Amino acid sequence: MDLFQYQEDILKEKEAPLAYRMAPKTLDEFFGQEHIIGRGKLLRRAIEADKMGSLIFYGPPGTGKTALARIISQTTKSYFEKLNAVTSGVADLREVIKNAKERLGMYGTKTILFIDEIHRFNKSQQDAILPYVEDGTVTLIGATTENPFFEVNSALISRSRIFEFKPLTIEDLRNIIKRALTDKENGLKIYSPVMDEVTMNYLADLSGGDARNLLNALELAVMTTPPDEFGRRIINIDTVEESIQKRTIKYDKKGDTHYDVISAFIKSMRGSDPDAAVYWLGRMIYGGEDPKFIARRIVICAAEDVGLADPMALVVANSAAQAVQFIGMPEGRIILSEAAIYVASAEKSNASYMAINKAMSYIESNPLGEVPIHLKDASYKGSSKLGRGIGYQYPHDYPNAYVDQQYLPDVLYEVNQRFYEPKVYGKEKEIQNRLRRLRPSDERERTERDTSFEGNSSTKKEHAD
Repeated sequence: MDLFQYQEDILKEKEAPLAYRMAPKTLDEFFGQEHIIGRGKLLRRAIEADKMGSLIFYGPPGTGKTALARIISQTTKSYFEKLNAVTSGVADLREVIKNAKERLGMYGTKTILFIDEIHRFNKSQQDAILPYVEDGTVTLIGATTENPFFEVNSALISRSRIFEFKPLTIEDLRNIIKRALTDKENGLKIYSPVMDEVTMNYLADLSGGDARNLLNALELAVMTTPPDEFGRRIINIDTVEESIQKRTIKYDKKGDTHYDVISAFIKSMRGSDPDAAVYWLGRMIYGGEDPKFIARRIVICAAEDVGLADPMALVVANSAAQAVQFIGMPEGRIILSEAAIYVASAEKSNASYMAINKAMSYIESNPLGEVPIHLKDASYKGSSKLGRGIGYQYPHDYPNAYVDQQYLPDVLYEVNQRFYEPKVYGKEKEIQNRLRRLRPSDERERTERDTSFEGNSSTKKEHAD
């Protein structure tokens, strides 16, 4: 490194954002993730003993993945190489591996290769790392915001330990604020900032568990606040609101959060909790989820989980889906809320859902029965000569618009096969009672019921399709 490069690096260090300057240098300065690096935890013991293999850090942004990787490098006296999977390719990997081999051979220095957003590497790029992870040329630390079991090659997964990072707690974030306000060398102490406990809690809450977002907002608040007559910069709630603009919501519409939140939304409607349903709905809307996607999930829940216990649920949900497309956002949120609350509050029955699943499963596993001849299409010329449609009894010619006749193939009819079993909730209770009156459970019941309908013999009439 020449003198000019050295001076450039010094200048960058001084003018770097607060979030970069305040990155922890040791495990004792690291806040959060006590479940994986608290005293006595596996990862901390492995770091302190320098017996650490390759790692994958999985969790939301701003929770310390990069910072912990740097701390591991310093603690284990390893050289730190960082690549970003978005901007790096196989050529960059080869250069890093070449340097790592030279470093290990000449000086005995190990190399930690930190790959940020490792899920962005394609399969061939991930495969290119494998041999050098296996032979110890580099120790890999991959960071990802996506579930590694879906986004990272199984070969790399099997050679790494996975640690999940969680959003930082309010207390963690308060500690980070205090450290930044009182650090004279890298923090903001030279500006004499003053922040009370209420404002500190407010900023920590607004940051959404993201230390980087918190420190960026804190720096902006301090640097844009003029000092008072005593040279102090008083940071209040109004200043914090202006600096952070909008509460940070972790919501990647293509990532884990998307699936987790929509899952919670559906399960809340299914579980008849309208308050939780509206909360998760709000999270999705706030995070910018496609309202048409939300509407489709409400329609599906209305059919799958409410079903015939309250047939109006599907009507409301479908009307909401159409209305949202017509109205658009932000007013569409009112329509989605109404539909979600209706579905969540409705009586529940999954009998319709179970019926079609049972029928599909039966069809997949059993021979297909032939359509009974009296149900076959008799609309074309000559069909009656083949007996098609002969013997079909038109239900509307009978009392209660019902006549007992065979509708299933012979093999199912003979065993009295049932697919739909209505439950006793809401409107479906009425359906259950009606079907109990109509459905025969055996030949004796069928015979008894045939005689219970007045006028059966006198009003019978054959109809062809």
